[in-house]
Amino acid sequence: MKIGLYHLISEMNNEAYIDSTLKSFMFKIEEKLAEKFENINLKNINEKDYFPLIFIKSGGVEGKFKQFFKLIKGPYLLLSSGLHNSLAASLEIASFLRQQGEKVEILHGDSDYIAQRIKELKKVFEIKNKLSTLKLGVIGSPSDWLIASEVDYKKVKDTLGISLIDVEMDELVKEIEQKYRFDHPKLNDIKNKKFDSKSIEGALKIYSGFKAIINQYKLDGITVRCFDLLEIYKNTGCLGLSLLNDEGIIAGCEGDIPALVSMVILHYLTDEPVFMGNSSSLDLNKNEITLAHCTLPLNMADKYYFDTHFESGLGVGIRGIIREGEATIFKLSGGGHNYFVSGGEIIKNLKDRNLCRTQIRLKLKQDVKYFLQESIGNHHLICRGDYSKLIREFFKW
Repeated sequence: MKIGLYHLISEMNNEAYIDSTLKSFMFKIEEKLAEKFENINLKNINEKDYFPLIFIKSGGVEGKFKQFFKLIKGPYLLLSSGLHNSLAASLEIASFLRQQGEKVEILHGDSDYIAQRIKELKKVFEIKNKLSTLKLGVIGSPSDWLIASEVDYKKVKDTLGISLIDVEMDELVKEIEQKYRFDHPKLNDIKNKKFDSKSIEGALKIYSGFKAIINQYKLDGITVRCFDLLEIYKNTGCLGLSLLNDEGIIAGCEGDIPALVSMVILHYLTDEPVFMGNSSSLDLNKNEITLAHCTLPLNMADKYYFDTHFESGLGVGIRGIIREGEATIFKLSGGGHNYFVSGGEIIKNLKDRNLCRTQIRLKLKQDVKYFLQESIGNHHLICRGDYSKLIREFFKW
């Protein structure tokens, strides 16, 4: 996405002279961005190839802006200098836009601040555009216990732009039975883990079935009613989902659609692999939560070990060791209008035989009582690094 610049100046001003006084201002911003602005007009300002800024170069442009602002698809980002009444005009225009119910921000200050803010906002808008192209597969219906996680597919499309595609479990079974052999760079490491070879082979067949469905439907991610696989194959989708996430194909458990959509947003905004965890226990005094699940992206774990699936004792589950340090926990509601996010710190990896195999204890910055009083379902999504500010920025726009 290129940074587009629409110039707005009063006819009373000499544009060549004003440009000469703003040359240093513009150069410093471009230098910090390591990218040049590209001039745009009203005909191409709404094209998806552009991240558009409206450069208020002088005062006296408020009336002109009012005449054409409806031609611009908001939100509105106003670039303002400290010269030629640029800020004064920007403030008036921003107030007008808020009165119209539009979202607007003025980019004003030194070059460091403006460049950093452009980078942050550009990332948000790039992901907004990307979501509108995504196709996510729902293989089988959501698990029966996900009674608070129903989703209106049309609302998800209207709100976030994401398309949800239903795939019957029978289709997955058919592809698993084809015995495809999809390669993965970590297969040798997996086979050398000295775990039951028959279980590993069965889990890799399930992985290949997932890949076949993804290729057939051209999907960017999937969620799977994975407990059905235990009945059919006496094995799990845990390893297959882990390998998909390792490849950057977002994959979630139990047919949980809100969790999958949350994983997608968190991954694309942060470029980090995402762990989908069960909320297992809270320590209210320490403001900590323990989260656990039998799968995680292999590239999120510093080390990983194989075990059986926790609930069933069958197949392949994964115990991953996730590096301690800053983290983000996030969940979006099924309708896409409500979310929870908090920065935090992974303070310990656990090894409790009475929980799913990958287990972390997370100390939150937000009040952990959220889980008792306002929680958006059970599953929550965790990535390394504190990106809570970026998540809030995304939903602001």
